[in-house]
Amino acid sequence: MARRALILLEGHRSIGLLYVKAAQRLGLHPITLSADPAQYDYLATERLESVRVDTDNLDALIRECSRLGATYDIAGITGFSGLDESIYATVGKLCRHFDLPGPNPASIERCCDKFVQRQLLAEAGVPMPAYRLAADATEVESYATEIGLPVIVKPAVGSGSCGVRLCRNADELAEHTPYLLAGEPTWVSSPRILVEEFAQGPQYSAYTMGSEVIGICAANFGPLPHFVYRDFTFPALLTEDEGKRIADVSLSCLRALGLGWGPAHMEFRWTKRGPVVIEVNPRVPGGTTPWLVELACGVDLVMEHIRLVIGDEWDLRRRHSHFAAARFLVPDRDGILDWIDGASRAAATPGVAEVKFYVEPKTPIVRKGDYRDCIGHVIAASASPTQTDAIVQRAVDLISWSITPFRPLTSPHPAQVAPSKR
Repeated sequence: MARRALILLEGHRSIGLLYVKAAQRLGLHPITLSADPAQYDYLATERLESVRVDTDNLDALIRECSRLGATYDIAGITGFSGLDESIYATVGKLCRHFDLPGPNPASIERCCDKFVQRQLLAEAGVPMPAYRLAADATEVESYATEIGLPVIVKPAVGSGSCGVRLCRNADELAEHTPYLLAGEPTWVSSPRILVEEFAQGPQYSAYTMGSEVIGICAANFGPLPHFVYRDFTFPALLTEDEGKRIADVSLSCLRALGLGWGPAHMEFRWTKRGPVVIEVNPRVPGGTTPWLVELACGVDLVMEHIRLVIGDEWDLRRRHSHFAAARFLVPDRDGILDWIDGASRAAATPGVAEVKFYVEPKTPIVRKGDYRDCIGHVIAASASPTQTDAIVQRAVDLISWSITPFRPLTSPHPAQVAPSKR
């Protein structure tokens, strides 16, 4: 009998290994198809099977999966969006070609274009900030005036808060618009710019699987004008009515976007109007989220997603009721990371579940104003939100680092700048 395999389209630096381990626990052989397998360190570290293939070429992927199907029983196909969310639409197309369970690729594609997503949600009466789509600097300025400053200005396609900025005045608008129009090498499409009303209020995310709301997370950002997450708490402290309103809007989003299959998560701001939708993402959230959900309620988002992918029954029943929190380590300046220390002490703090650094000493730190600014995290869990917050704070207080600012290029004899110590 052929060995059952799970095909993973591309990898993921934060949750890719979680998928691999979950697949192995289910008796599956994970195989990663990637344009550059070397970019995912865990593939080599864990000695995992990978195949180099152009993941933008559907025909090439079909040929490769057909070749693998001669050796393995392909139980399912899934993958990761990373910065290129079109990958998950490709997953849906492959699943349809091979008659395997998977997402509707048309729904994924509509959802990944934030302007199209906004249009579909608006047609369904889902509460959202005012928005406009701009093609050039003149339109950005005009729409910002129409909506009223301050406004959020961001690419219409992308993730991880890349290129997202609050523009509070004409000068900030004039500074950020050319940056977006020029684009970044990591952006996957020509720049189309969304100009949106700044919805002010607490930030929440709802996590769903199929048409079931698993839970709601509270989040906080660092200083404006950027949107770099500083912490998550799951579940969020909400009244029964607040939780129901967010859940109801979440389900409305799924219906409007045709996302009745698989995982999704929605981001909200709780404003004077109640919950308004910032965006909908048709995938398992990356980063610390799967671990937080499992610590808090015992639901393994990754495992249950794989069960769905291979046609098994999923199980979203809660095993316990705790509170989990993640605190991200974010530097306050650019420069060379001299050292970072305290992981073992922080990890030994009772209640701490994980301490992780993303960077090594001597790494250049160049802040982008998005998820790439984080250099590590601490995760903790306990029976109460107050206790969990205290545990995280104790652990974070045990961590320190030093960054020596870059020497200014304009000075022929730059003075030695004292390092920062956290």
